[in-house]
Amino acid sequence: MDLSNLTPAAGSVHSDNFRRGRGHASGNGKTAGKGHKGQKARSGAPRPGFEGGQMPLYRRIPKRGFTNRNSLNIVGINLSALERFEDGAEVTVEILMENGIVKNPRDGVKILGNGELTKKLNVKANAFSEGAKAKIEALGGTAEVI
Repeated sequence: MDLSNLTPAAGSVHSDNFRRGRGHASGNGKTAGKGHKGQKARSGAPRPGFEGGQMPLYRRIPKRGFTNRNSLNIVGINLSALERFEDGAEVTVEILMENGIVKNPRDGVKILGNGELTKKLNVKANAFSEGAKAKIEALGGTAEVI
């Protein structure tokens, strides 16, 4: 038994797909499930989050930070992930996506210098760290910014 197998008991869940206010026999006649009187029984009941004129919670809590509209969402890939390619292969963003190393390139792919590389590769990416560029070129490969 785990959370993915939990289901409600048989008969305990009712559909909300029934017509209200259709007489006593329907089980939901007269007040149509709204009880007797009060603001919530009438049409034009307050919107969600309305607190009767008190400053609502979503306006009382301080706002923090901002979103920089010029920021880029760069995906970082370590050199160790490029070890699966053959010696002398050309590695581009499209090839990284085909091999499942990058799922969504977003605003660009940056090659980072973490891990060891033992093969000569011609890598084409949007950006390279200094360490990654040095390791690729030390093995005779090329690191080309596209």
